[in-house]
Amino acid sequence: MTGAAQGGKAPSLAARRERTSLGVKLLNAPYLLWSVIFIVVPILMVVFYAFSETASYYAISFSAGGQEYSCELPAGEGEEALTLEEAKEKAAERYGVALSEAEFTRATLEIRSGGFTLENLRQVWSPSSRHAMLLSFLYSFAATAISLVIAYPFAYVLSRSGAKSQRIQMLLIMLPMWMNMLVRTYSWQQILENNGIINKVFAFFGLGQATMLGTPGAVILGMVYNYLPYMILPIYTVMSKIDVSLLEAADDLGCNGFQKLCRLILPLSVPGVISGLIMVFVPSISTFYISQKMSNGMIKLVGDLIESKIKDQWGSGGLNVGAAMSLVLMVIILVCTFVMNRFSDEDGGGMVV
Repeated sequence: MTGAAQGGKAPSLAARRERTSLGVKLLNAPYLLWSVIFIVVPILMVVFYAFSETASYYAISFSAGGQEYSCELPAGEGEEALTLEEAKEKAAERYGVALSEAEFTRATLEIRSGGFTLENLRQVWSPSSRHAMLLSFLYSFAATAISLVIAYPFAYVLSRSGAKSQRIQMLLIMLPMWMNMLVRTYSWQQILENNGIINKVFAFFGLGQATMLGTPGAVILGMVYNYLPYMILPIYTVMSKIDVSLLEAADDLGCNGFQKLCRLILPLSVPGVISGLIMVFVPSISTFYISQKMSNGMIKLVGDLIESKIKDQWGSGGLNVGAAMSLVLMVIILVCTFVMNRFSDEDGGGMVV
């Protein structure tokens, strides 16, 4: 008689599955908590601020002639913004009290979130916002296309190199990524400036000075340099899994190099290409620091506009407008990702995460 029989009935299959399911849930709990804190909560905050209004008020209380007075005055924004002294003067005038006779007990600036509004979404389609959005799309498309042209042949050569050569090349690809993006971008700013290395070389050969910073080309260069590894790595990963025997079979069937590329390599590498397109396009369209430094602040993309709205107009609704712009940008990115995923599915690849 077995030990299980001596000790009673063995646990049923349903009981074992229940224990396994409980163990999986416990193991997944930290990841679910992480998703809620760092993904769900920020998205909900963006949605909340995008559909609410924020305004600044001066809360003022004072006494005069034995009576107490209190009121709230809109702080305004831009050229119409009130200073604290002007708010005190307006509050005294409202009750017909001379400013010299008022004894203020409270005069503070308060920022309050109001109710539901669609005004923030309307401001997203203002001329300046539309211009920044259009530039962001054009520059990100250009940076993504250039990255693909550079990365595809490089990834193919890398996937067909020896193990030692692959390690060295991967190290060279990843080495710049070990540095902070701010440092990398600032380095390119120093290279392209009027007294930078490139212009010094031009001057040495008598070619004159070239203006590079502050141009669209400089911004796109910064995007390509910073995000190129994100295009190389997924394409290389897919290409490295292509069976060499397939290439040999194509040679045996009389395919030349161009035919192998079009009929074999390209179709099999589509999932990696789609992943690379998304991984470059998404950070490019939402970038802001690269455009600031590589254009000397002369070119404003949608990321720059969101930053300036939130930083410079925090108390007058800038946070809400910035959140609305972020929400619209998020929806556009999700639509582009969905479309690219559809292409990936049609070509036999998996969903791009």
